[in-house]
Amino acid sequence: MVDGTPAARPLVERKRRRYQLSVTRDAVVARKRITCQLVLLLVAAQSVLAQESKPELVDIKSVDPSIVIELRYAGMHNQLHRALYSPSMQALIRPSVAKQLASAQRFLRLYRYGLKIWDAYRPKSVQRELWQFAHNDLYVANPESGVGSLHTWGVAVDATLVDKRGDSVLMPTDFDDFTPAAMLHYHGMDSLIRSHLRLLQTAMGRNGFYGLRTEWWHFTAQNWKHYVPSRYIVEATDESPKSESNSKL
Repeated sequence: MVDGTPAARPLVERKRRRYQLSVTRDAVVARKRITCQLVLLLVAAQSVLAQESKPELVDIKSVDPSIVIELRYAGMHNQLHRALYSPSMQALIRPSVAKQLASAQRFLRLYRYGLKIWDAYRPKSVQRELWQFAHNDLYVANPESGVGSLHTWGVAVDATLVDKRGDSVLMPTDFDDFTPAAMLHYHGMDSLIRSHLRLLQTAMGRNGFYGLRTEWWHFTAQNWKHYVPSRYIVEATDESPKSESNSKL
């Protein structure tokens, strides 16, 4: 028989079906391979996001119990007049930053003073609430813009001075005072306030922290870029050499 005759048609049909099955199997295998690759990429992306959203943190008190903690957002003594943290919220920070704070505390102890921490690590959900309240990027960082607040990365703290008994001392303003009086450089006439602020800035500066031009109480670890993914980092420019404009509230 020759091809094209009725007797040859079943053979041709069988070959065609085998070819179709082979193509189908190859397509299924390719789809499975692509699916597996996509799943692996998704898992890797989720792992990166999880690490970014939950940085490695330690309780400041576990590193130096002598540091006074008064988280203002755990109570009503803040600009929103309501608690943004749970009462059990700890003052958390990156381990290396906690060591820097402990060193600053040792320096201050030489002068019979110490640190009080008003804020440390801040969940991004709380940063969103602060942004919705203020909506002023001069003082509050938009959590959805670039690096956002460096508090959410565990590399910034809000700190003030206490005396040897742990009592607050005179400083330029209270926490979250959005007025010119809260600037990094004190322009008032009170020599005691000036000396207190200079001591705080010296202790923090000697131990690897930047100040912030608009908030005397805000300090950021100088190596903060080591902990923030490069895609978020925008080089900051500021008129003060001790300031990082991205480290606003």
